[in-house]
Amino acid sequence: MTYQTLIYSVEKDIVRITINRPAQLNAIDVLTAKELALAAKQCIADPAVRCVVLTGAGDRSFCSGGDVAGFASDQNGSISLSRK
Repeated sequence: MTYQTLIYSVEKDIVRITINRPAQLNAIDVLTAKELALAAKQCIADPAVRCVVLTGAGDRSFCSGGDVAGFASDQNGSISLSRK
């Protein structure tokens, strides 16, 4: 699967998920939250995965938290992290 805001890589039984928004200090916006949920589901679905490493791109911040402006602009309330 291809992601817009994440880098998903696998080496043997280890998955590395990198939040790739260094200009925004890897703040989690609506799209990133959705992609993180999808990446988690992808990990759960693969029985070969034994470890998941979550990291952030760039050298300034792992993740500065939620992108408040991004969530505020989500007029449809389209973010849903339920386990469906």
